Amino acid sequence: MAQVLTNISNIIIPIVIFYIIAYGVINKCNVYEDFVKGAKDGFKTVVGIMPTLVALMIAVGVLRASGFLDFVGEFCSPLANILHFPAELIPLVFIKMFSSSAATGLVLDIFKNHGTDSFVGLVTSIMMSCTETIFYTMSVYFLAAKVTKTRYTLTGALLSTLAGIIASVVLAGCMM
Repeated sequence: MAQVLTNISNIIIPIVIFYIIAYGVINKCNVYEDFVKGAKDGFKTVVGIMPTLVALMIAVGVLRASGFLDFVGEFCSPLANILHFPAELIPLVFIKMFSSSAATGLVLDIFKNHGTDSFVGLVTSIMMSCTETIFYTMSVYFLAAKVTKTRYTLTGALLSTLAGIIASVVLAGCMM
């Protein structure tokens, strides 16, 4: 059964590509020109969001290198202990809201210090799957889509991140 799924996954992307081309040809579209136009539009989008991406990466790098995240972790550790949340994960919670790749660097440090099968390691793994890069996603996608009125997006994203963090602690506790 696993071999069948592997074979299907290997051929799905070529099938989708051939389907799109065939659909365009059947509808008498100039598939190549449409592809080039879409690639140009995509490149313009990338150029437009590049300053935001660079600013976010620099900000995360500065926070991590300055020791501010360690300070925040130590400052919040009494509250974390009351809530039975591993204090080592507080910097990860904050960084994950800005950058998934920077959070991955912290995850590797956590795994090195605590192990992957520890409670802290399990919470880390589940939390990385249950949370989103809120500020990155909002800034990049809202900028690309030219959305100016975000209304309750930040509130909803923060609440869903909190729910993901709570779920990761509960699920890791059930697994131990």
